[in-house]
Amino acid sequence: MSNRKRNWSMGSHRKDRGSPPRNSETWKSKLSGSALNGLGACRTAIHSANTSSTDQPFIYINYSSDLLLRYSLQAIMDNSEEARSQALPERPKEDQNKSKKEKPAKAPKPPKAAKEPKPQPAKKEKAPNVPAAPTDPNSMFKEGFLKSVHNEKPSEKIVTRFPPEPNGFLHIGHSKAIAINFGFARYHDGVCYLRFDDTNPEAEEEKYFTAIEDMVQWLGFNPYQVTYSSDNFDKLYELAERLIEKDGAYVCHCTDTEIKLQKGGEKGTAGPRYACPHRDRPTKDSLTEFRAMKDGKYKPREAFLRMKQDLTDGNPQMWDLAAYRILEKPHHRTGDKWRIYPTYDFTHCLCDSFENISHSLCTTEFQLSRVSYEWLCDAVDIYKPMQREYGRLNLTGTVLSKRKLLKLVEEKYVRGWDDPRLYTLIGLRRRGIPPGAILSFVNELGVSTALTNIQIVRFEQSVRRYLEQTVPRLMLVLDPIPVIIDNLPNDYVEDIELPFSPKDPSFGTHVVAFTKTVYIDRTDFREEDSKDFFRLAPGKAVGLLKVPFPIKATTFEKDSQSGKVTCVHALYEKPEEGTAFKKPKTYIQWVGSSSQHDSPVAAEVRIFNPLFKSENPDAAEGGYLSDINPESEEIYPSAMIETGIKEVQQRAPWPAEAGEKDEKEGMAGWETTRFQGLRVGYFCMDRDTEGGKVVLNRIVSLKEDAGKGGS
Repeated sequence: MSNRKRNWSMGSHRKDRGSPPRNSETWKSKLSGSALNGLGACRTAIHSANTSSTDQPFIYINYSSDLLLRYSLQAIMDNSEEARSQALPERPKEDQNKSKKEKPAKAPKPPKAAKEPKPQPAKKEKAPNVPAAPTDPNSMFKEGFLKSVHNEKPSEKIVTRFPPEPNGFLHIGHSKAIAINFGFARYHDGVCYLRFDDTNPEAEEEKYFTAIEDMVQWLGFNPYQVTYSSDNFDKLYELAERLIEKDGAYVCHCTDTEIKLQKGGEKGTAGPRYACPHRDRPTKDSLTEFRAMKDGKYKPREAFLRMKQDLTDGNPQMWDLAAYRILEKPHHRTGDKWRIYPTYDFTHCLCDSFENISHSLCTTEFQLSRVSYEWLCDAVDIYKPMQREYGRLNLTGTVLSKRKLLKLVEEKYVRGWDDPRLYTLIGLRRRGIPPGAILSFVNELGVSTALTNIQIVRFEQSVRRYLEQTVPRLMLVLDPIPVIIDNLPNDYVEDIELPFSPKDPSFGTHVVAFTKTVYIDRTDFREEDSKDFFRLAPGKAVGLLKVPFPIKATTFEKDSQSGKVTCVHALYEKPEEGTAFKKPKTYIQWVGSSSQHDSPVAAEVRIFNPLFKSENPDAAEGGYLSDINPESEEIYPSAMIETGIKEVQQRAPWPAEAGEKDEKEGMAGWETTRFQGLRVGYFCMDRDTEGGKVVLNRIVSLKEDAGKGGS
């Protein structure tokens, strides 16, 4: 654009919205070519240009003329001087030869034309009442990191593995690893192993094996095979001897302190690295000593088999890592057969090779290990898989460390490993988080090499969006108070048909009973009315969801000891025939009292809030235990829910997706009975449900209502 200043103003300066002050130096900018996409976009682009501040010539445009807008934008976007000079039609000049004395006769001033009313902005049309289109569940494999990994090695048969250590319960971070390894193989028509890395009998328990396999299946994946590193103990031992014979390993008798000093101490502060004194012992001696380790000559920590790598390499994973150590605890699968066990660094790559893994996908904490991974495969002359690393998923505002979770469980801060306030997968399952919501969340985040730190609120937003489209609606009252509608007969019953979903007719409908006595939530009634309160109060009417006409409170009763309202009296405001019906400002949920309908259904509701008060519990003064939120769980022991809960339970799982899709109706787990409690939150049944009392867990809250205060 030319640097000449142009002032294309029309009309007098106005201070109303949309007319910028003349000659303001803040109204300077270039406009993007995208502004040519329609007149509406032109207005937006020019407004954006006029509200920015640059060193370019300013543009002052009167918004009232569409014709001027078209000419002006054309001039701005065209780089030719000729086009700019023709951007606006020339105002006709007066004839210079006309005699100054010739003046036309003054005509009477015409009456001022009435000002045209400003066009009102078009109202936004409401979105159609249908669920939003779901995100592509395979987008994480079609683009970004995982696409590049596949392009790097587009194998005919993709083989991956998920190799957890069976020494604890899986947490939310493991869900990403499961989704990547199993999902990558499934997307490319390959297979994925579930391999338990069971090389440490001191920390492994059968309950962890069972829980891990259960969680993989719950997320919707079926392993090609379930294998164990211990299946390969004989082969691993043979390769260890081969490595010694090739002068690639030696038996070391150094202490932990001596080994640290050999590696330069903490962060290299102890001086240069140097070799272990046993490094150059004859291979025959190392082989003899290794067999002595196996036969019980040495106690734990008295001898190690170390790989002879490259101490001059800057990568710590090449500084003669341990390959075998002595452990005297029996193994859960091999019993007392072995006293020496391979380390992760020795086992992992070799088991990958045994299973013909094409893509060994792991987190970036193993990025440095790639060098030793490839070194060992080459050193023993076996097939070398391709290892690539992605950024792991971490959730802020909680703790995921096995050691810290164990302390929370053992010291009774939580109910157990499956406490809904924990972010273990079994805890999330009990809380009611659907497996499909977890996979959707991982897919939304995508995959890269960067560490992904996500706030809990972001996770809950994703879950909420998922539940919005997949679970039915029911009326739930947390803290009920009875409302007696005095102008209805004692035996009055009216069937009210309610949809299970206002957005998806396929969910079906159900019928609830509207009766003389209904229960509403205590928060929906006030003893004294106020202008910003739109629910029930003396002299004020409110609508009951789907009930034809509103009710108006007349009086209320209170407990003399506690001062709490115990009962509200109201009138049903059914208009006389021919009288106009006045729609109430607000509708609230309710539950009718009808013995013949077994209504209401009694429930205990558990509301779960964050277990910790801060975003980083580990950084709290006094440690993470001092950061525990004393209000992390609220219990409503006398809640009531409408009778539709019975049909919802019979038709569970909600939704029938991922690992829950094969569960038969009427036989699904408690947590698969999920629903939205209207105006309250999303809930599921808890396994503590028994007898005639339902126990509900809140999955997530509803979105915050920024609408009417107090509504």
